[in-house]
Amino acid sequence: MVADTKEALSLRHKTQRTGGLLGFILYLCNPILKNDYFMAKATSTTPYDPLAIGIDIGGTGTKFGIVDRNGNVLFSSEISTRGHSAVEGFIDELYNHLHVLIEKAGGIGRMRGIGVGAPNGNYYSGTVEYAPNLPWRGIIPLAKLIQNKFQLPATLTNDANAAAIGEMMYGAAKGMKDFIMITLGTGVGSGIVANGKLIYGHDGFAGELGHTIIIPNGRYHEGTGKKGSLESYASATGVKLTAIEMLEKSDEFSLLRSVPKERLDSRAVYDAAIEGDKLAKEVFDFTGSVLGLALANFVMFSSPEAVILFGGLTKAGDLILKPTRENMEENLIQVFQNKVKILVSHLKESDAAILGASALVWDMKG
Repeated sequence: MVADTKEALSLRHKTQRTGGLLGFILYLCNPILKNDYFMAKATSTTPYDPLAIGIDIGGTGTKFGIVDRNGNVLFSSEISTRGHSAVEGFIDELYNHLHVLIEKAGGIGRMRGIGVGAPNGNYYSGTVEYAPNLPWRGIIPLAKLIQNKFQLPATLTNDANAAAIGEMMYGAAKGMKDFIMITLGTGVGSGIVANGKLIYGHDGFAGELGHTIIIPNGRYHEGTGKKGSLESYASATGVKLTAIEMLEKSDEFSLLRSVPKERLDSRAVYDAAIEGDKLAKEVFDFTGSVLGLALANFVMFSSPEAVILFGGLTKAGDLILKPTRENMEENLIQVFQNKVKILVSHLKESDAAILGASALVWDMKG
């Protein structure tokens, strides 16, 4: 390889001295330089290639970036989702931050469009409808509002669907035709891919696995008013609530007792578990048991090749993954056992949903 590189550099210098069309022909006639040239064309972005904008709206923060066709996030940033009680103010702030990135990337003329991932996002209508984790209530015509503000075509889907698309194109699910994406963050989202296609359902809302009832008459979900949903237990919020419940029901020593309730979160539980705290480990064991049971149900529904986990809770590693795998297998009937992989996303957390949302742009018509 080193010899090839030196020869390529030598030949490149010679052909540059030759100059003009003749030099270019000599350059491409050599197999080393020809390969070098076309590899560069295939993997780089020129100042004229179109770019896509990807926006991931989460319950706490909104990430956005500018992406090329190869899945390179060229520029990115983030703002708070909860900073505005009215969606119009949020879009204004988003525009102000994104406008700077657009100019850095070569201007509005290079932007093919905008893809948005948002909780309760409807791919068919471009609306966000009754999202329990967002500050804006009711039905929000988000794609239209963003399109009007930026004067660019905009399309929208559920945030977990966007993450699934990103994973399928650039991550652990690349080459898979059947998988389930589960996002474990402020809430629990999901995207279901079957036969190579994302499942939207007849109205655009298929795949809300986080709101399936796992424990009948269980923990109350303030956003939906329902009891016992997966999101109530397997989200970062759910881990915090489980820790509080266990602390209240037990007198045993725990490092978590020294953490003020307002500062007790999934990170504090993880830190205590790493220190060997028995109660903190039990929190993750319980969370994994609920998640594993839910995954068993999902597997028996769509028979995926893999379940891909993404989000903050996956950073707990085997504290959450081991009980999840064990409980999934335990609750599967024999025909499904030991067939389905549980994988952690290969993509950077900051990039995955941006990549998925931006990928929607390349499928836009026109």
